Amino acid sequence: MNGGRQGAQAVRNLGGKKCLVTGAGSGIGRATALACADEGARLFLTDINEVGLAETVAAITARGGDVAGSRALDIVDFDAVTEWANEIHDEHGSLDVVMNVAGISAWGTVENLEHRHWKSMVDVNLMGPIHIIESFVPPMVRAGRGGHLVNVSSAAGLLALPWHAAYSASKFGLRGVSEVLRFDLEQHGIDVSLVVPGAVRTPLVGTVEIAGVDRDDPRVRKAVHLFERRAVTPEKVARCIIRGIEKRRFLVYTSPDVRFGYWWARKFALPYEFVMRQANRQFSKFLR
Repeated sequence: MNGGRQGAQAVRNLGGKKCLVTGAGSGIGRATALACADEGARLFLTDINEVGLAETVAAITARGGDVAGSRALDIVDFDAVTEWANEIHDEHGSLDVVMNVAGISAWGTVENLEHRHWKSMVDVNLMGPIHIIESFVPPMVRAGRGGHLVNVSSAAGLLALPWHAAYSASKFGLRGVSEVLRFDLEQHGIDVSLVVPGAVRTPLVGTVEIAGVDRDDPRVRKAVHLFERRAVTPEKVARCIIRGIEKRRFLVYTSPDVRFGYWWARKFALPYEFVMRQANRQFSKFLR
């Protein structure tokens, strides 16, 4: 076996560690990149948004952080990911921490969702992280130094939230990948964290596409406002991610409601099913 646990060790802190963060151009990705920089990590950053990525790099550099490399690319493009990965490995060697943060969202009932919604969710939220894993984790294994893989899923990867079928297809999938890799990579000293945020206050809240729903409907605006009031900041999510790495946690919660909801769903199946049905009926009132 190549690599193995000899010389492998858990990542107890990010100081001096080579860390990759996807989706670094905004939201949770940018907040995580900034937080990692403050911890002393050497960063490799990517995002499909070239302007946003450049702003993140500038912000990190301005505060004395170390961005060893950045590349604007689409993680759906496997060839682009592998090309960049090869360049990084040739120049810097294998990484210590790989963070799959990039993602998109679209909601809707099955009769309103279009094929493009299903495909984009799976392409970006599931195949994108898989491309990153394929390109960056095997060199970590071969290096035999251990490390950490972080995959950002969602509360929708744990619970049957209304209108989230396409989104949950990708996030439940990423959860499954993470649960298997948690044990597959243990022998190589590589820990895995699955981050399951609930509501997060990012620009995505105001732009997420909801198939079959009028975003200008006052009832929808009110619901979005209530969502934003309960949402945590990207900075809090970033702190939770870093603490999860340091504590070697598999499930990383960013708010107590998701932790309680998942516990409740597993322990009390019938009440959980009742609440999900009621929630679905309430959501149906917003349909055109």
